[in-house]
Amino acid sequence: MRSRLDSRSLRAFVAVAETLSFRQAAETLRVSQPPLSRTIGELEARLRVRLFARDTRGVALTSAGERLLPKARRILRLLQEAEDDVASATDRNEIRLGLTTAVEHGRLLESLASIGERFGVRLSTVSDSSPRLVRGLRGNRLDIAFIALPTETSGLDVRPLQRQPMIVALGSKHSLARRRRLSLADLEGAQMFWFERARQPAFFDHCQRVFSRCRFTPNAVKEPLDHHVLLADVAAGRAIALLPESFTALKRKGVAYRALREGEQLAVGIGLATRADRPELGGILKHLSRSR
Repeated sequence: MRSRLDSRSLRAFVAVAETLSFRQAAETLRVSQPPLSRTIGELEARLRVRLFARDTRGVALTSAGERLLPKARRILRLLQEAEDDVASATDRNEIRLGLTTAVEHGRLLESLASIGERFGVRLSTVSDSSPRLVRGLRGNRLDIAFIALPTETSGLDVRPLQRQPMIVALGSKHSLARRRRLSLADLEGAQMFWFERARQPAFFDHCQRVFSRCRFTPNAVKEPLDHHVLLADVAAGRAIALLPESFTALKRKGVAYRALREGEQLAVGIGLATRADRPELGGILKHLSRSR
């Protein structure tokens, strides 16, 4: 008899349970929302129980969903461990490096080839959100990752490297572009590109606390995932953006960067993370740290 549970539906269930949003869960899983809703509906039908309560106020776990969640997490973790155990040994001449999409890595990317040559390895890179990079480290799909801080990193070794204050990116013809320094109060009411919580929950919550202290409510517009699309939209005047300071290295016609009075409070940290059981990476970690 076919099992009523499978890894695909469990991953969908956990994603919705952790975000309590079908839209954010769909983005996390990189699928569209209708197939995700069908997957959850089919799982509920097979189990003959409702896992989520849905109403105009949002989504909540039912008692059955709360009972399933820790077991689903455990099952998915065991499946990943089994995949790692049977996978062929990683080529030790390759180091798999994750790069957070939260900041720009121009200087680092220029130095990767020389670092790899020094240690006799090939550095392969993947760019993604910090929570996904953390999952890649835990699942042994990455060896090292530059991640944005704060991020939930239990079980990993993380060495903080730097903090990047947030700056304002706005169209060069925007009325505020005439000023050299802005405050959050100056941005009140202006449409602002901002990321969704599912992409970086810990940093999102950190920013919300700063916004609350400053009595600032962003008029948020969904932020494009691609940095070049984002800056093109800023140049076109569709919205302004708060970005880490490293973005000023991306010169774009029609985009002006301005200092933000609360930029240090909103600063994003950069950390170099690896698994605690990888002490042999110490030398390359040291050189990557110097390359920031």
